Amino acid sequence: MNVRLLPTSLTGRLVVTVVTLVAVVSLLVAFVATVVMRSYLTDQLDRQVEGSLERSRIVNAGQVQGIDPGERPNGNRPPPDARGNRDGSLTAVIGTDGADGRSITSSGEFRQLTTSALDALDEVEPDRDPVTMQVPGLGSFRVAAATTSTGDTLVQGVPTADVDDTIQTLVWWEALLGVTGIGIAAVAGRVLVRRQLQPLREVAATAHQVTAMPLSSGQVGETVRVPETLTDPTTEVGQVGEALNQLLGHVEQALDARHESEQQVRQFLADASHELRTPLSTIKGYAELSRRTGRADPDQILAKVESEAGRMSTLVEDMLLLARLDAGREVDRRPVDLTRLVVEAVNDARVVDPGRRWTFDVPDEPVTVTGDEQRLHQAVTNLITNATRHTPPGTVVDVRLTVGDVVRIDVHDNGPGIDAALLPAVFERFTRGDSSRTRASGGAGLGMSLVKAIMHAHDGDASVTSVPGDTTFSLTLPV
Repeated sequence: MNVRLLPTSLTGRLVVTVVTLVAVVSLLVAFVATVVMRSYLTDQLDRQVEGSLERSRIVNAGQVQGIDPGERPNGNRPPPDARGNRDGSLTAVIGTDGADGRSITSSGEFRQLTTSALDALDEVEPDRDPVTMQVPGLGSFRVAAATTSTGDTLVQGVPTADVDDTIQTLVWWEALLGVTGIGIAAVAGRVLVRRQLQPLREVAATAHQVTAMPLSSGQVGETVRVPETLTDPTTEVGQVGEALNQLLGHVEQALDARHESEQQVRQFLADASHELRTPLSTIKGYAELSRRTGRADPDQILAKVESEAGRMSTLVEDMLLLARLDAGREVDRRPVDLTRLVVEAVNDARVVDPGRRWTFDVPDEPVTVTGDEQRLHQAVTNLITNATRHTPPGTVVDVRLTVGDVVRIDVHDNGPGIDAALLPAVFERFTRGDSSRTRASGGAGLGMSLVKAIMHAHDGDASVTSVPGDTTFSLTLPV
C-alpha cells in the first residue's frame, strides 16, 4: 500500500509548504532568542560571581589578617565570611590543609557546605572565567575561583536557578506561540491559497467546457475563451489563461482547416466525378448507338471516343499532378532560363491564337532560376491559355518578366476582367468562369490550381488582380 506523505492537490501542497516554513522559521527564531537570552543572563551572573569573588577576597583577607593565628580554627584560618553576597550564593576557601565553605539560604542564614560539595568546588581552576557546575546537594551554580594572598583558593558561586527558570519560561512561551502561529498559518494559508487559486480553477473550468464540445466533425467555429480578467501576463495564472486561449485559437484554426479540407475533398470528388461522367457517358452512348443501329460511321465513333478519352486522360493527369504536389513531392531542381521560356510561350500563343495581340517584355540578359522547367512552362502556359479562353478576340495580352527582390512574371490583359465574387476562388480546384460547366469557355477548372501548386512547390506564389479592362496574373519566384 502506497502512503502519501504530501497531499496531491496544489492547495494542500502550498499549505503544507507555508506551514513548514512558518514552523522552521519559528524554531530558528526560538532557538536564536533562547541562545541570546541565556548568553545575556549568563553574562549577568558572571558579573555577579566576579563581584562576589572580589568582595569575598577582600573580606576573607582582612579576616585572616585580623585574627591571631592561635585563635584560628585548626590554627590556620577562620570560617569563610560570606557577608554581602546574595541569597543562595556560596563561598568556600580551599587550602592544602583543608577546606571550608558556607552557603546563604533564602532566609539569609548560613549553612555549612558538605564534604562532597567542597570536593566538587575543589575542581574549579583559579583565576579563570566562571563556569557552570553541579554542586552536590545545592544544584547548579555559576562559580569562579581566585588565589588569595595566603596561597589558598577562594571559590565563589551564584545559583543559576533564576536563569534556568527564565529560560524555561521563555521556551514554554516560544512553544505556545509557535504552535499558535503554525495553527494560524495553516488556517489562513488554506483560505488565502484557495482564494488565490480560484482563477486557476476558473481556467480549468473553461478547459472542461471545451472538452465537452463536439469537435470530432463539422465546422467548429469559435470555442469558449478564458475571460480577459484571467489573462494578465504579469501573473502566473494569467500566463496560463493566455496560453490556453492561444491553444484554443490554434485548435480552432486546425479544426476549421480540417473541416475546410474535408469540404474541399468532397467538392473535389464531386467535381471530378462530374467531369469524368460526361466523357464516359459520351463514349457509352456512341458504343450503344453503334451496336443498336449498325449503320453508324466507325471512323466518327472512334474519333469521338479518342477525343473524350484524351480529355479524361488530361483530367486524370492534372489531378495526379495536383496530388503529387500536395503530398510535398520534390520537383526537379535545375537552372531554368525564364527569358527563353517566356519568349517561347508567347510565340506559341501567337501561332495558336492570332486573333489576339500578344506582346512581351523581358530583360536583355537571361534570367535564370532553379526549378523544374517543364512545370514552370506549364504554369506560364496555363496563364496564357486562361487569357485566350476568357477574353474576346482583339484583346491585348502582355507578358512581362522583371527581376528585383524576386523574379516576377506578369500576364496582363485588357479583357472584361473576373467577376468580383469569383476572384477569391480563382486558384481553387474546379473553379470555372461559368456555372453551367459548358466547355466553350474553358476546361475542367484545374489550370489555375495547378499554377498555384507549382509555384508553392518552387517556394513562390501566384496572385491575381482584376477590374474590368485590367487583369493581371502574377507569378513570383525566389531569386
